[in-house]
Amino acid sequence: MKYITFSTSIVLATIAAYFSIAGLSTLFAGAFWSVVIMASALEVGKLVTAAYLHLEWKEINRLIRVYLVVAVIVLMLITSMGIFGYLSKAHLEQNTERGNNDLQLEQIDDRIERQREIIRDAERIIGQLDGAVETLMEFDRIRGNEGALAVRNSQKQERDALNEQIDEAYQEIEELQAKASPLRQKQIDLESEIGPLKYIAELIYGEKYDVDTTVRMVILLLVGVFDPLAVVLLIVSTQAFKRDRLDAISKGLVDSRRIMVMK
Repeated sequence: MKYITFSTSIVLATIAAYFSIAGLSTLFAGAFWSVVIMASALEVGKLVTAAYLHLEWKEINRLIRVYLVVAVIVLMLITSMGIFGYLSKAHLEQNTERGNNDLQLEQIDDRIERQREIIRDAERIIGQLDGAVETLMEFDRIRGNEGALAVRNSQKQERDALNEQIDEAYQEIEELQAKASPLRQKQIDLESEIGPLKYIAELIYGEKYDVDTTVRMVILLLVGVFDPLAVVLLIVSTQAFKRDRLDAISKGLVDSRRIMVMK
């Protein structure tokens, strides 16, 4: 069990260090490799210090002991801060992607609505032209179908231009809808990715849920157990190794005394 505990602590510490280093490097992007080297050294130093404190607690000077304890706590907080930054950045990038996708869809919808306005305006003008013909027939300004046809022929150029405008608008709408289709599918995929978070948020806050607040709460829960668990497991495993070593020494002393007695 001690080997499993020790291995688990190293795995957790390594993963926590990766997230922390990635998060800290985004805060200081101008000195990326310097931050990576510094944070890696501090992560190793934190684990070694925690194990050393546990093994040599009684032998360490009180002032040094206090400093090392404070150093381990501060380094755990730095690691947790880096993890929080990394996970927050991932959530913000997802929100940015959703925002960009929504903005593109909104722009396409606005363009489609403008084309529909063009169609409505053109159809309204055609209706006015038809109304003009009916008005002329009603007041006997023109007679029969031949008169109506003559008036319509006089309107032909204008009608053709309006019908062409309507056809072009419908064609533009079809092209815009084709562009919007993959964006809408992407929107569905993005919504499905945050679906579990919405359920958690709704469970906590009810119908007026806040996804961003829920995400921060989940990240804080992860941060609160990630690195501290790695450090505690390391201390527990070193305690087990120390206990086995003391048991082996005491057993060796007992065996040597038995041999002396037998002699």
